[in-house]
Amino acid sequence: MATDTKQSNSKCYIRNDSIQSRQSPSNGIKQTPKVGPNFQLGKKIGCGNFGELRLGKNLYTNEPVAIKLEPMKTKTPQLHLENKYYKLLGSHQGIPEIYYFGPCGKYNALVMELLGPCLEDLFEMCERKFHLKTVLMIAIQLLHRIEYVHSKHLVYRDIKPENFLVGRKSTNNDNVIHIIDFGLAKEYIHVETNKHIPYREHQSLTGTARYVSINTHLGREQSRRDDLEALGYMFIYFLKGSLPWQGLAADTIKERYEKIAQTKISTSIEALCDGQPEEMATYLRYVKKLDFFETPDYEYLRNLFTSLFDRMGYVDDGYFNWSGITYTVNKRGSLSIKTNEFVLSDEQDRATRNSRMNGWQGDSKHSTFGGLTSTDCQETSETTNDGKIDDPTGGPSNTPIALNCDTDTSSDTGCCGFFKKMKKKSVNKK
Repeated sequence: MATDTKQSNSKCYIRNDSIQSRQSPSNGIKQTPKVGPNFQLGKKIGCGNFGELRLGKNLYTNEPVAIKLEPMKTKTPQLHLENKYYKLLGSHQGIPEIYYFGPCGKYNALVMELLGPCLEDLFEMCERKFHLKTVLMIAIQLLHRIEYVHSKHLVYRDIKPENFLVGRKSTNNDNVIHIIDFGLAKEYIHVETNKHIPYREHQSLTGTARYVSINTHLGREQSRRDDLEALGYMFIYFLKGSLPWQGLAADTIKERYEKIAQTKISTSIEALCDGQPEEMATYLRYVKKLDFFETPDYEYLRNLFTSLFDRMGYVDDGYFNWSGITYTVNKRGSLSIKTNEFVLSDEQDRATRNSRMNGWQGDSKHSTFGGLTSTDCQETSETTNDGKIDDPTGGPSNTPIALNCDTDTSSDTGCCGFFKKMKKKSVNKK
């Protein structure tokens, strides 16, 4: 994994000569390469340490898909392992569908469901603050997702907003949050012995430093408890807009990690959850007390949030802060937001949305977010595996991106972390 943008770009670059459109020797017509029996390879929309991410479509149904390409000769192949985990998870709500895995020229290709924007992009869309109702609905869904992943004997190890995507509006699935990118996942139950993996120390940091558990910072082997603690930090991030350990100045990556760990350890649960419902602190106290081998009580944790949801008088109508906001993806891959549609579910949500809508209406043009734009997003390069640094763009390395793909999907899809930046055209000096 790369430690800076230049290095990341060099590592994730894939030669296009073996997969780009080819000229037919007989008639000169370009033939777009196929992946598997019925998928067409489209334009490149992102890259990561695994290789390239491209758009594609089903040649028989014209349905858009996402296609990941990983060089067969890569030193650390991950795509086959991710495909294995997706097969293990199977068809289930909130798990992207996998359509094909196999060779494509000199690459392995994983064809998967195209999804909508990730929670980080939606967070940016909502001015980096989610209403309590939205956070509670997110929390309840994600506790279901993590419980299901754990039930398949996998510990996820990469909790971050970029790895949770809503479905596409055109599929009427945009209120379902999907968990994606199992590149850092690990089996915590041995297949042969059916026993829990042993507790170990002196492990390198694996995950995104902003959200990983304190035990992970201390070099302890991760288990189910660590996924839940990381989720708790993400919920607080959504409620407060930031975490106390963001934006810490450091000369090196190692120093930054140490400062994040020190701040995370020294920040009490009460201070972290100050101004938030007591249930948030109760959640964190519970998951921090879990033993390495212990099976969490997921139902108890969900009940914390469902009880708070009912006590606040919220209606379970499936509408989040971003529901009713019209967003599109332009030709540059940037998420453009319109504010002419708001679905208001209760008085508190109405007040929140109206204030945001008034703020957006100050500009007659649509607001456009070209990826992460906040000044405190230094930690977006913190996803690590064995001490290596992930893509500094902050995007997930193995994300089913949603963008336009020769079909009319631009009205309901967004891409997370891989927004294309327009290169300034060079001006010839006269």
